Amino acid sequence: MPTNHALEFPGGYTRSVGPVIGRFLSELRDGRLVGVRAGSGRVIFPPLEYDPDNGHAVTDEYVEVGPSGTVESFAWVGEPLPSHPLDRPFAWALVRPDGADTAILHVLDVGEYERGAAPPKRLKPGLRVRPRYRAAAERRGDISDIEAFQPEVTMITAPSRLEYDLKPGRALDRFLEGVSEGRILGHRCPVCRKVMVPMKGLCPKDGVPTTEEVEVADTGTVTTFAVNNLPDPRAPQVPFVSAYVLLDGADVAMVALVSGLPADQVRMGMRVRALWKPREEWGRTITNIRWFEPIDEPDVPFDRIAEYM
Repeated sequence: MPTNHALEFPGGYTRSVGPVIGRFLSELRDGRLVGVRAGSGRVIFPPLEYDPDNGHAVTDEYVEVGPSGTVESFAWVGEPLPSHPLDRPFAWALVRPDGADTAILHVLDVGEYERGAAPPKRLKPGLRVRPRYRAAAERRGDISDIEAFQPEVTMITAPSRLEYDLKPGRALDRFLEGVSEGRILGHRCPVCRKVMVPMKGLCPKDGVPTTEEVEVADTGTVTTFAVNNLPDPRAPQVPFVSAYVLLDGADVAMVALVSGLPADQVRMGMRVRALWKPREEWGRTITNIRWFEPIDEPDVPFDRIAEYM
């Protein structure tokens, strides 16, 4: 029967590191990364006593590198073992600090991910990283003084808010007045006879003023749409759909939210109706219409809405 054996140095194995590695570890303890210059001019990091390309002794010129660096390659660890340095998914990465010509193999911590998770999309060669050191009092002059490398901050989310007053002009003011009454108004062009909603006071095709008012229905057809995955205070949920809706009686589609069904079920040609807020919540604003919802009518064939895309 096989017998398990173990070789262990209970007090630890002590050896001298020499002047080159010793300089590297001393600088590491002080929170700096240094390499050594080879006779060829290359900066070797971590430092070695000999140039790995030709075996010649390195110079005594030490060069501070980093602290930022670039990931050259990596291996993702989705299921860490008890012996691994982190208890959550991480990567082993070859990181080349700025100013160095060689790379170091170390831990790359990309943040909190569930065990078994796939590597994040941002983890790829070229990712910019920098070391995360242990607290100064805990450093002892070995490679674990760097807890891990982690991505540099390249994106932030900053709260932003801009308040402004909009003077609508005569045409838009009239349109909003209609919406405040539960009516959707458009203008008919005297030349092409097309009805534009919202009314603009000018036909964008013929360039002539428009004054003839036309009330259109609050039902219409989805001509095209987009599925949005970023939160919007007006939307019921994420993902939500913003669509161009061609109202019955109009010749120009207007942008509106579409809800009342899963986002992946919205389709071109779908018939919809405006869902109005309760009357007591109305004001002079298009948001009197909460969104458009599907109605039980057959879809409109594509060739009938193609020119309104």
